[in-house]
Amino acid sequence: MTVISMRQMEAGQSGAISRVRGGGELGLRIREMGLVPGAAIEIVGRAPLNDPVHIKLYGHDLTLRNNEADNIMVDVAAEQEETHE
Repeated sequence: MTVISMRQMEAGQSGAISRVRGGGELGLRIREMGLVPGAAIEIVGRAPLNDPVHIKLYGHDLTLRNNEADNIMVDVAAEQEETHE
């Protein structure tokens, strides 16, 4: 199991959200977008200067700023193990 922040992920990499850090308005906003533990995500790409990050979530496109992506921890091995079985 390899858990990293979404900000550290590279284009084409995928995984399952393991936890969402942060509370208050930012934490609530992140969760309301569907970024909850267990959700599968894929990094589609990044804008110039690497901010924001473009992801696929439940078949939809979503972009997040790096300060938001820092609060989302992703198990990158979980998704990769499922595809190799």
